[in-house]
Amino acid sequence: MDIRKDYLYTKEHEWVSVDGDVATVGITDFAQSELGDVVFVEYPDLESEVTQFDPFGTIEAVKTVADLYAPVSGTVVEVNDNLEDQPELVNQDPYGEGWMVKIRLKDPAELDALLSPLAYEELTAE
Repeated sequence: MDIRKDYLYTKEHEWVSVDGDVATVGITDFAQSELGDVVFVEYPDLESEVTQFDPFGTIEAVKTVADLYAPVSGTVVEVNDNLEDQPELVNQDPYGEGWMVKIRLKDPAELDALLSPLAYEELTAE
């Protein structure tokens, strides 16, 4: 299982990579492996407001549908349109081409509520 050392994580298995005041969000390698083959991703519209730890979309795999939770509050400034035609990118490259949304941070202090790579590794080892 791949856990990126420079990312932050949620208990619901989303990852966050921050560049300036923009957070790129996706689901972790652990999450995609648990879900199985991803067939559809629903995410918010551009300029939508999201709230930390509230659902912002869904991910559908062959056997299940799961909510996606916002790791931070803010405004959606970009969505990964490639997932509309290629949802399998989430399975193939969850930390790269399988990213889902980019959110302009409303409050950078919210990052303190996320899990470190070590804490996420401990969570998934249980």
